[in-house]
Formats: sequence, structure tokens, C-alpha cells
Amino acid sequence: MDTSRCTARHHDGFTLIEMMITLVLVATLSAMAVSMYSTSMLHSRRTDAKTALFDLAGREERSYSATNLYSSTPSQLGYVGAAFPIAVGSNYYNVNVQAPAPAPGVAPTYTISAAAQGSQTADVNCALFVLDQTGRQLSFNSGGAASTGCW
Repeated sequence: MDTSRCTARHHDGFTLIEMMITLVLVATLSAMAVSMYSTSMLHSRRTDAKTALFDLAGREERSYSATNLYSSTPSQLGYVGAAFPIAVGSNYYNVNVQAPAPAPGVAPTYTISAAAQGSQTADVNCALFVLDQTGRQLSFNSGGAASTGCW
């Protein structure tokens, strides 16, 4: 008589506990992946804002070389039919230009800003980018305090 057959139990498949452990691990890894992806998307969209700021800065410098003044009029900067603020980066940022008329004896200035909007406002550490005529690059969090690591 074969005793190995009577004493050993042969199992096919998984137990409920094994299946639940597997599901918990998959759910945990999925949650981490989604969080990392969302953060990565917020960071990558910052490039759209910075690109728009540098493009406008170049346009301001061309305007200045022709007229000795900076402009806050979109048509003078090559944007036809637009008014500031202008949505850029698939509408994740609003870009605005301020170029006040200079006082006598004071050099002209401009300030270009890109403010997060829509789902990009979840990027609370880098909610606003600012660039001026000196090339100074600033960033601010959603509370209005200066932030670092955005540029």
C-alpha cells in the first residue's frame, strides 16, 4: 500500500491569504506609481512656463533694440489677436507681461510672470515663475513666498 498518498495532501491553486497578500502588494505598488507619475507630470509642465518666459524675454529685447522701450502690448511682441494674460503649455500657465513706462532718466524695465492654473495649481511649491530684464529668475509657492528648485 502506498502511504505517501494518504499522508501528503496535494494542493492546487492559491489560498485566500496568498491571494490577499498579492492584492495588497499590487495595490501598494500601483498607488506609488500613480503618485510618482503625477509628480513627474507637474514638474515636466514647468518647462512650458519657462520656455514661454524666455521666448517673451527674447521678444522684449528685440522690441527694445528697435524702439528703446519694452512693451506690454501683445501685438508689438508678435502675438496677433491676443491680450495678456496668455495661456501657454496646454493652458497649464497664464503668462503676463508688465513693462511700465520709464520715468525720465530711469532705464526701462519689464517683468514677465507665469502663474499656474487648472490642475497645475497642485504644484504648490512652484506656482509662479518670474523673469525680468536683468535675467533674474524667481519662483514663488502658492502662498506667495519665494521658493527654490523650480528653475
